[in-house]
Amino acid sequence: MLYYLYMTGFFLARVVPLRFSYVVAELIARIYFLMAFRDRRVLRENMEVVIGPETSRRELNRNVLGIFKNFAKYLVDFFRFPRFTEDFISSNIDIQGRQNLDACLAQGRGAILVAPHLGNWELGAALVGGLGYEIYAIVLEHSNPRINDFFMSQRAINGVGNIPTGRSIKRCFKVLSRNKVLAIAADKDYTSTGVEVDFFGRKALLPRGAAVMALRTGAPIIFTVLTREKGDKFRLVFERPLEYDITGDSEQDVKTIIEGYASLFEEYIRKYPDQWYAFTKVWSPR
Repeated sequence: MLYYLYMTGFFLARVVPLRFSYVVAELIARIYFLMAFRDRRVLRENMEVVIGPETSRRELNRNVLGIFKNFAKYLVDFFRFPRFTEDFISSNIDIQGRQNLDACLAQGRGAILVAPHLGNWELGAALVGGLGYEIYAIVLEHSNPRINDFFMSQRAINGVGNIPTGRSIKRCFKVLSRNKVLAIAADKDYTSTGVEVDFFGRKALLPRGAAVMALRTGAPIIFTVLTREKGDKFRLVFERPLEYDITGDSEQDVKTIIEGYASLFEEYIRKYPDQWYAFTKVWSPR
């Protein structure tokens, strides 16, 4: 059933003008907001940590509704994945810090892009591919094979390679050894082997993969994010590569690296709270 819903959305997004697609997506999001009791509760609990427990229930609900609306638009964008052209990029996307990625690749050890599930990370990865970089993304496979194949084919439109989570660590190392780009959404631990770090003043488990690969390969880590801006334009940001000292204590070094980019996650999530799609609990109840 879910597969046919995705295919219906895919078909409508491709044949209906973009602006109207966004209007329909926001309408569906409003209806879902009223019905999705569990998702609404989890998002509200996460938002209380991000924007403060003293925040009014009205303000929390406004942010949660914004998350549903922006996520609905995210799906529209994913269904409509463009083939990027110079005209499309100059008209719709503000790119900041691209020189940081180029400088890292000039070192010849590849580059690890870390991002939270914020804005539109799928479109961001596709844009990196559209700009001419060879990029591979570590992705969580969908339990439905047909939906999984659909997502993989959508990524491939702009040259984004798929590396399933936990499946092929050797392939990740190969990507970096060939001086290519490896992208990781690093704000959710799906393996139960994450590292506990301070995240918005509370303890949370974040995945260790990016930090481990950086230590083993010497590949620089760059925080990146693609956010939705006014008028449904986008901004793609590549921050300067993460700086850290290696002590020789591998576990402590991994934690230090994760804490380094977790602070950037916090900065951007605070700025765009209604674009952070944290539909699962990030923090355990106190």
